[in-house]
Amino acid sequence: MGTGGYRDDDELLPIKFGPVSNGEFHPQPHSPLVKEVIRRTHRLADEKARRLGMSRRQFLNSVTGAAATLFVLGACSKEEANSRGERPGGSLDVSEDATEDTATALEELGGEEFIFDVQTHYVNYDTSGQVAAWTDMFPQARCPEGATGDTRLCFTSDAYFREVYARSDTSMSILSALPTQSLVGLQPDDMLFALDVATRIGMDGRVLMHGGAYPHIGNIDQALMDMDDLKERYPIAAWKIYTMTPTAAHFYFDDHDPSRPQIGQTFIDHVRELGPPIICTHKGISSIVGSTAEIASPSDIGPAAARNPDVNFVVYHSGYEPGQEGDSGPYDPANPAPEGVDRLIRSVTDAGLEPNSNVYAELGGTWWFIMRNPTEAAHIIGKLLRYIGEDRVVWGTDSIWFGTPQDQIQAMRAFQISEELQEAHGYPALTDEVKAKIFGVNAARLYDIEPITGSSGLTPEEVEAARASMAPARTYGPTTIRQSMAMIAAHMGGRAF
Repeated sequence: MGTGGYRDDDELLPIKFGPVSNGEFHPQPHSPLVKEVIRRTHRLADEKARRLGMSRRQFLNSVTGAAATLFVLGACSKEEANSRGERPGGSLDVSEDATEDTATALEELGGEEFIFDVQTHYVNYDTSGQVAAWTDMFPQARCPEGATGDTRLCFTSDAYFREVYARSDTSMSILSALPTQSLVGLQPDDMLFALDVATRIGMDGRVLMHGGAYPHIGNIDQALMDMDDLKERYPIAAWKIYTMTPTAAHFYFDDHDPSRPQIGQTFIDHVRELGPPIICTHKGISSIVGSTAEIASPSDIGPAAARNPDVNFVVYHSGYEPGQEGDSGPYDPANPAPEGVDRLIRSVTDAGLEPNSNVYAELGGTWWFIMRNPTEAAHIIGKLLRYIGEDRVVWGTDSIWFGTPQDQIQAMRAFQISEELQEAHGYPALTDEVKAKIFGVNAARLYDIEPITGSSGLTPEEVEAARASMAPARTYGPTTIRQSMAMIAAHMGGRAF
């Protein structure tokens, strides 16, 4: 319990702060700022709920509850900056009226953008075997079905469509491959099953799939043949790869390290020949499977992209490192040791690539971390827009691990970069047009798809009422270090590290 009798976790908050992991890092403890936001939000929720004649749980499960959480986050961030004699670099444009008036909250946090989530996951399994045991390692009973005692139901295709589509404004999504070929990974048939479910429930074409690429595991010739077979049998939209996993076989796309497998250009050439010419690669979040910041660095992206201008490189997580403060300010070209997303910017600029070239910065996981720190968020989003390009930042949320992505969508809709940072560092303003590009326009162009939009025929108020009637939103991934270690070990076929 926190001060004043309020919880120290965000169990009931509609903007989910964790702690939780997507399986690629250990859950991060709450900062003092987030703890204060949680405390004040619960207090504000009590006040608003009494005024509106509802329970605190009902209030927090509504769009006004989301507005209240973001309103408090913005206020606390401003106070924290002022205490240092500074002004916050980012803000959350949420009015106090939105904290108690549904129509105002829907106007400020709602929207009709095309939202294309390019990084999503789910788990498909029956009730027995190795795959079924995957999420048993962290039984947290934090999804509605968890009350039945079967926590595996938190991660099924039913949960996926409920959280990603019914609970959120997501228009389309891509199921992204995981860093393992073992049975516990999201297999191609599992992805195809989800595509089939989408068709059967009237969402044909809304879910796409990545093909997992593993040229560094085993014999490369066989690995490339496996890609050929995958492309022949499945509607592959792009290739997903984790170059640092397993660590012993890590390679660089530009083959700059002779001590590592020299397969980067060979793989790129095969992707070009096979198509689609899109490589989605994990870079950053280096705690995954015992990796290091060096081998998870995007330093190889710029040279490889410059050498292969007809191949698109989508950098998942944009090189971001949770808890690393080195890139929380403006990009410094003179810094000899850039960190986080600054490494991606350095790689691209040193390679002579102009903004809006063939490198894309993806926000899955990254936005979930930085949206709780508006100044850090302003610098990171601002830098990516300036140096990678307004047409090359793409939306991803890493759902289903973080539960419904609606809170991430709402936070982005409300987020603004201060005029001071725009003037000082050349960051663009986050206009509706720029946000629309991030949410979906950029990825639609990359994947050469016609955006699929459309609603259920319900009014925004009716949709809100339906969502408010559902059980409170939860994060679904592991919430403790022990649980995340078990999950990562399961990813790697039970291998501990």
